[in-house]
Amino acid sequence: MGLLHSGALLPGLTRRKALAGAGALFSWSYLPKFAQAAQSTDPRFVTIILRGALDGLSAVAPLGDPSYAGLHGAIALSREGANAALPLDSFFGLNPAMKTFARLYQAKQASVVHAIATPYRERSHFDGQDVLESGLPGKAQVTSGWMNRMLEALPKGEKVNVKSNGLAVGTVTPLILRGAAPVTGWVPSGMASANEDVAQRLLDLYSQRDPVLAKALAQGLGIEKIVARDMGEMKPVGGVAMMRQIAQGAAKLLAAEDGPRIGALSFDGWDTHANEGGASGRLAQLLGGLDDALGEFEKTLGPVWSKTVIVVVTEFGRTARINGTIGTDHGTGTVAFLAGGAIKGGRVIADWPGLKDEQLFEKRDLKPTTDLRALLKGLMVEHLGLSANVLGEKVFPNSAAVKPMTGLIG
Repeated sequence: MGLLHSGALLPGLTRRKALAGAGALFSWSYLPKFAQAAQSTDPRFVTIILRGALDGLSAVAPLGDPSYAGLHGAIALSREGANAALPLDSFFGLNPAMKTFARLYQAKQASVVHAIATPYRERSHFDGQDVLESGLPGKAQVTSGWMNRMLEALPKGEKVNVKSNGLAVGTVTPLILRGAAPVTGWVPSGMASANEDVAQRLLDLYSQRDPVLAKALAQGLGIEKIVARDMGEMKPVGGVAMMRQIAQGAAKLLAAEDGPRIGALSFDGWDTHANEGGASGRLAQLLGGLDDALGEFEKTLGPVWSKTVIVVVTEFGRTARINGTIGTDHGTGTVAFLAGGAIKGGRVIADWPGLKDEQLFEKRDLKPTTDLRALLKGLMVEHLGLSANVLGEKVFPNSAAVKPMTGLIG
């Protein structure tokens, strides 16, 4: 477990280092209450970022497009064979590594949005992730993310339990959750760990010298106990297996009566330039890890699953053509996954642009036909009760022309 913070609220460098060494969770005492949308009471909202750029054409294959197999070559999915794509409809097939998602899709608790992208049209991971997380129309110096501004936009409320803050998972608060609104951080075992004796001794020290930080440390230790309760010891793991562990801990916090309601987490490793694989191989292993994570959310959230929306996004897609190392390079259009009991699922939502050379973006990438902000706005309008005006002006500045998608929530 490690220290996380939001924006410039942290009091000082020396104390920050001390608390980080103790493995503290840092949070603050006030948070806007959630809007109560007509369709959902006490909703949960989770964003999962796939860092490195997801090959949407190998995750959800346009099997009905006659150009697909030739472009994607050795890693193209197919309708037949030992590792056949899982059918979603007559046109699209899902990577066979995502069996849980396929089940949720059939149960109308998951959907896919294809040919989607942020407004960013260059191919730098760093800039692409900044645009994805900031919610701005393009590259800019920014210190806050759209999920933090979303928290600020929710109706103001009275003082609430600190554990109702937004939840950031990882060793640092991601840009998407940085800003003026308070967040709570949780670092799973394997990312960082703290000796309980050391933490308690630091708690005693700060109780005498700095009551404010002592309170923050105590709150952090308390939220870690929520994760550990009834789970046993979470042993450090890495790679694909880490996805499930992270999801399990995050879901436990979101399911707790006094836990957070909004969370963000990220999974690394999606930059598949070489030996990507299609129905099997590296990408399939990553998608299997994501699939396990979604299944863990469903299992651990229990009855709260029915109030949950999970949106899975990435900074951009990958090239339509495979390269000389049987991988794909940085591209543009990709897919977003939706899952949760609150989703009106069982659909692939796509204004399909086609894969002929003249239909590709810059003759190399899947052309985006849906703005990711439209999808995110639609989820926030229908699930969290925010207005289109607030979303267009504050949460996603200068985006009034991007209208929220409709019909996403059941």
